[in-house]
Amino acid sequence: MGRKAKVTIEKNRCKGCELCVTYCPKQVLAMSREINDKGYFYAQVVNQDACIACRFCGMMCPDTAIEIAVEEPEKSEVKADG
Repeated sequence: MGRKAKVTIEKNRCKGCELCVTYCPKQVLAMSREINDKGYFYAQVVNQDACIACRFCGMMCPDTAIEIAVEEPEKSEVKADG
């Protein structure tokens, strides 16, 4: 089993550039139909379970509005050499 990640978006930091949505290879993110306090449509997580923890969304965000918390696999899930 691979790494799991939790993507969190600070909606009021997002200015709606859509770079995170464009570069996510698993379509985890989409643009909201609502606007934030600054008047922008913001990115939101729509498919958390599909996230592969590649971190492309966070790297592409010019506003550092995205946080990716990666949960490493349990030791019992890691295959031992031998």
